Amino acid sequence: MPEVVFSVDQALSMRDQKVPGHNRWHPDIPPAVTVRPGSEFRIECRDWTDNQIGNNDSANDVRDVDLTHAHMLSGPIAVEGAEPGDLLVVDILDLGPVPQAEGEGSGQGWGYTGVFARDNGGGFLTDHFPDSYKAVWDFHGQQATSRHIPGVRYTGITHPGLFGTAPSAELLARWNAREQALIDTDPHRVPALALPPLADNALAGTASDDVGRRIAAEGARTVPARENGGNHDIKNFTRGSRVFYPVLVPGALLSGGDLHFSQGDGEITFCGAIEMGGFIDLHVDLIKGGMEKYGVTTNPIFMPGNVAPQYTEFISFVGISVDHETDTNHYLDATMAYRNACLNAVEYLKTFGYSGEQAYLLLGSAPIEGRLSGVVDIPNACSTLYLPTAIFDFDIRPTAEGPRKADRGQCAVTS
Repeated sequence: MPEVVFSVDQALSMRDQKVPGHNRWHPDIPPAVTVRPGSEFRIECRDWTDNQIGNNDSANDVRDVDLTHAHMLSGPIAVEGAEPGDLLVVDILDLGPVPQAEGEGSGQGWGYTGVFARDNGGGFLTDHFPDSYKAVWDFHGQQATSRHIPGVRYTGITHPGLFGTAPSAELLARWNAREQALIDTDPHRVPALALPPLADNALAGTASDDVGRRIAAEGARTVPARENGGNHDIKNFTRGSRVFYPVLVPGALLSGGDLHFSQGDGEITFCGAIEMGGFIDLHVDLIKGGMEKYGVTTNPIFMPGNVAPQYTEFISFVGISVDHETDTNHYLDATMAYRNACLNAVEYLKTFGYSGEQAYLLLGSAPIEGRLSGVVDIPNACSTLYLPTAIFDFDIRPTAEGPRKADRGQCAVTS
């Protein structure tokens, strides 16, 4: 096993660890440890909410989750010799839930998928599912099942939802300015258009009190993907993957977490993966001057691994950029098209006895494929959702006999 350079006691909050992590992006968060190029090491991770969600049959905890704590990240990890303009090469060697552990925290033999209420984060289909729901999943080696969504069993594509390098002070200021400008276009929107810096519950690693207060006031929230990587939620970012991150500050200051046992493309419920704590083993190296050499200015470069489960048969749902409730075209709107593809899949699964909420939770967590199928055929963009047929223990293909409807139970709801 590689050396553990960032350890987590799963019985304690991230705030109470011997070396705490952080939940904001800022260049002045001190490194928790320094490693050398060529090193292999292990990082242990908390659940992204700091274990606010329980293994139970109520969605009250999802409804009441305090998102000012998110995301709890392990790190920063400084890489010796890394300088702005370099590319940090990160290989995922292995990752998974908390090894050989059962307990109350997610990742200890179980994980969860949640739908956030519209007034506390929302999700991709929040106009159709404005309340909170939850499914708890049990882990069986590499497979997952849920008492809240019976009839389904699948192999997860385990991956970190969030990894990235620290922004420079200049880039951080640009993030905050442009996101505030977006918020100002509709400041009372629910869900919000973006989340500005917020000192409440900010965690700044081992920073001193004065520096910590400044980080809390200036630090960027960790919800979106940005130029440094961040919350990209790429389901294929699994074992064997390699990422080339831009180095924006001395030492690179790599941080990550938000581990997922599985996820569908888009993580459509917002808390749409199977969330868990666990571990990730990494190898790091440097390409000196790599940003200029390869034209990298606003993005990491990603090479997916080759150990994901191989599903070969899918049923596909098409969506186009039309608001079907008002019969209005939206010019090449791929987001609307994918939303319609998701809604079409939900309606189809309901014919087999699942509730809409169960179908929504399933599409967020199962290894579905989301694709931009057409973005030039005016006026309609076309997006498609590919649902693996083999994850069900019954035939979901259309037949002359009609759908095999059954009592599929229910997901966890609020009281």
